[in-house]
Amino acid sequence: MRFALRTAMKVTSIQPTPNPNAFKFLVDRPLAKTGQSLAYAKPEQAQQDVLAQGMFAIPGVETLFFCDNFVTVSMTAAADWRAVAEQVTRMLESHVVDESPTGAPGGAPAAPPADDPLASLPKGGDPAMLSRINALLDERVRPALAGDGGGLQVMGLDGKTLFIRYQGACGSCPSSTSGTLMAIQNLLQAEVDEELVVTMS
Repeated sequence: MRFALRTAMKVTSIQPTPNPNAFKFLVDRPLAKTGQSLAYAKPEQAQQDVLAQGMFAIPGVETLFFCDNFVTVSMTAAADWRAVAEQVTRMLESHVVDESPTGAPGGAPAAPPADDPLASLPKGGDPAMLSRINALLDERVRPALAGDGGGLQVMGLDGKTLFIRYQGACGSCPSSTSGTLMAIQNLLQAEVDEELVVTMS
């Protein structure tokens, strides 16, 4: 009989992000399956995720974004970030991780990739173009956003208009809605289709 190896995770660092109301908590265990992310904009979305539910119970926590070995916690403007950081750290380090082969990393529920473009594809979308767009975003954009504690979900393609949604620290960061959005559009126009327009969903 094999027994699951269960160990507590350790917070290795807490990093600021370009969003003054969001902090990135790095841990020594995966919090989401490789290549996947989990974004929760409100507690109701996290009903199947015990860790996320506990974090939403911390006063001041507004949104959560789990990706690889970090979670980005966005707080309300009035929140005491030191108190939130202390409670989030305690919550993460008291969370027991199931490291058995069948257990989901970090105790997070299995979920489809948050950036799956076909999950909400509007009519008229081109699956081949969406595939090219996502490949380019995976290579050139998402790693940089993850470095700042954020992510990007492709919501769909309607003709030449690409709908995206920022996640984590990027979700409420002013630079995401201006400079970053324009940089993504310029990249996709140069590499995929010069008529593409990128807009927030």
